[in-house]
Amino acid sequence: MSYAIITVGGKQYRVQEGERLLVDRLKEDEGKTFTPRVLFLGGNGKPDLAPSATVTARVVEHVLGDKVLIGKYKKRTGYRRHNGHRSRLTKIEIEAIGAKRAAAPKKAEPKAATPKPAPAAATHAREAHPPKGYEDMTVAQIAEAAPGWRRPNVEAALEYERAHAKRKGAIAALEHALGEKEH
Repeated sequence: MSYAIITVGGKQYRVQEGERLLVDRLKEDEGKTFTPRVLFLGGNGKPDLAPSATVTARVVEHVLGDKVLIGKYKKRTGYRRHNGHRSRLTKIEIEAIGAKRAAAPKKAEPKAATPKPAPAAATHAREAHPPKGYEDMTVAQIAEAAPGWRRPNVEAALEYERAHAKRKGAIAALEHALGEKEH
């Protein structure tokens, strides 16, 4: 899940693809696309403070915000003033992050039939790896989640820890979960 922090109209927004948000009124016409300034790209474990990628946004419509009522009153003088205000806003939709422009979906060409691997072989290959997202997990998350994993996943995670990360707490938690699986 990648996200970006952009600046539009002097304010910063955290956005993801497909997200719609209200910003201060823009000069762009409805239906037009624009590229706001990107301050930060994050997600997928790779934050980037000096991004070279762009964010493409489309102006959906121009709207008026909720009415804000303002009342002024001074006691014993008869001074009463009432006023209201509706902000002029623009609704935008984030089309693409990291690309110049959202590509139009291409027509699928018929592909030649490729042989699919046997389901048993695919299941066995999947069991030989640590659970998805394991590399980004903290020791506390590993200790909490390891008892719910299947034995091959715990063994693969333990092998990964011993070979790469060498986090003592994670190794202890995985060994404990493996010991629980044996009993």
